[in-house]
Amino acid sequence: MKSSYDVVVVGGGPAGSMAAWEAAKGGASVCMLEKDRDIGYPVRCGEAASDLGLRQFVEPKDSWIAKKISGAVIVSPNESKVHVKFANETGYILNRRIFDYDLSRYAANAGAEVYTKAYVKELLKSEETVTGVVVDHLGEEKKISAKIVIGADGLTSRIGRWAGIKTQIRMKDMESCVQYSVSNIDVDPDNMIMYVGENFAPGGYLWVFPKGDKFANIGIGISGKHSKYKSAKAYLDEFMAREFPNAAILTTMCGGVPCAKPIKHPIKNGIMLVGDAAHQVNPMTGGGIVSGMKGGWLAGQVAADAIAKGDYSEKTLIAYPEKLRKDFGKNHERFYKIKEATAALTMDELNSIAENVLKIPFEKRTLASVFKAAVFKKPSLIIDVLKVLSGV
Repeated sequence: MKSSYDVVVVGGGPAGSMAAWEAAKGGASVCMLEKDRDIGYPVRCGEAASDLGLRQFVEPKDSWIAKKISGAVIVSPNESKVHVKFANETGYILNRRIFDYDLSRYAANAGAEVYTKAYVKELLKSEETVTGVVVDHLGEEKKISAKIVIGADGLTSRIGRWAGIKTQIRMKDMESCVQYSVSNIDVDPDNMIMYVGENFAPGGYLWVFPKGDKFANIGIGISGKHSKYKSAKAYLDEFMAREFPNAAILTTMCGGVPCAKPIKHPIKNGIMLVGDAAHQVNPMTGGGIVSGMKGGWLAGQVAADAIAKGDYSEKTLIAYPEKLRKDFGKNHERFYKIKEATAALTMDELNSIAENVLKIPFEKRTLASVFKAAVFKKPSLIIDVLKVLSGV
């Protein structure tokens, strides 16, 4: 580990690896610091991603894919089941441990230095500019200077707070999540299942994502404003006892997901935020793998350009949020409006929507038709639905 780099990336998840990879490909000297012992472990999400989303950046490898998914089953509060096929699309439940590991290898192969068990303790600053980090690596403290620091350190991003970037999130937009990796269950191998309604997951949804023979990720995300009355774990445990009483829980994951709009200005002099740290999560689904990769991809390119120009100020780095806004920012705002509209639906309204969608012949049933039905009381949102789900 050297004492100076052009770019230091804090966090080795998909967003961080993409940022390190792109910056290194652009000619910058790059160091990526991951606090955990292993890249990709522990797993911190439901592991769902689309084929088209991944192919924006990489060719999906068989070793990354635990299960291919061809459709979804949406279960209403009264347990009506709406089966939907994905149109011209394939979904994957990933092996995140392998996927994340390989992305970090791509970054390393491009020239980035990657270090694990590297805990960043402090940002270095000169006046109003970030100039590096203080890291504890294998028990040894070291100061590393950097022209640009990229914070990919997750939802609770200390890097963002230390830099003075506004990362606060409203309680209603914070999803409290719990997930079990479960074996010894009978589960639909080809479809992800999502349960909606206050009886299952108030302000969110409960999911069953198949990963293999009698194996699945089963989890829940509920709005933070509801979790003070009853925890996400309590809802999930009730579901497990009712639906899968003989299941073996092999791992447990707990955490939070920012189902808000992306941070509008995730930069300051010498620093950018990517991934969950910048709230680059689809607020409707809570999925953040592909959008985090996109954030890292764009930030890495902007960082390399800034290094080449010799200007690491906010004036130059503003290209990053501008590119974000142009690429997916408007869609994320539409997703947020749709999320707010669907979260306001009562259980009776959700049941009625399921009944209406079930009248649509299966071969014509799409996710777009489901969400158009969900926002039927707000016609202005139908345009947003069509724009973000066109072709789905």
